[in-house]
Amino acid sequence: MLTIRLSRIGKKNKAMYRLIISEKTKDPYGRSLEILGSYNPHTKELQAKGERIKYWLSKGSQMSATVNNLLIKNEVIKGEKVKSGNSKKKNEEKAEEAKTEEKQEDKKVEEVKEEVKTEEKQEDKKVEETKAEEKQEDKKQEEVKVEEVKTEDKKVEEVKVEEKK
Repeated sequence: MLTIRLSRIGKKNKAMYRLIISEKTKDPYGRSLEILGSYNPHTKELQAKGERIKYWLSKGSQMSATVNNLLIKNEVIKGEKVKSGNSKKKNEEKAEEAKTEEKQEDKKVEEVKEEVKTEEKQEDKKVEETKAEEKQEDKKQEEVKVEEVKTEDKKVEEVKVEEKK
């Protein structure tokens, strides 16, 4: 597939770009089929062969997003601007972010499960403690009843002893 894209030329810190058409898989700095113009990013000056660009587009070649936006901005072609940038990297970053978010959510779910387990254990301990307390209270009440019965028996005996006197 043929693409119209930019190829960097010029000195260090003084970049200039050529608009070239070449195979998409080929190195943009190697041989190209045709040079279609140039772009100076410092002065924002674009020199383009409009007829040749339209010819190649009519043959089915594609354009990079940056070239598309440049040509639309300078009214060489008509159309809508495209989001430019390295979408593969962005997609990979989004995928990584989604994975990390899933891991974080999984960790949160595990933490919640652990909290529920600890709460259940605490509730079980409380239930056991309340049962033990109830048993102790029952024993105390039985002891109190036994003591009351004993005191009543003593009173009855005292009354009997007094009656005998």
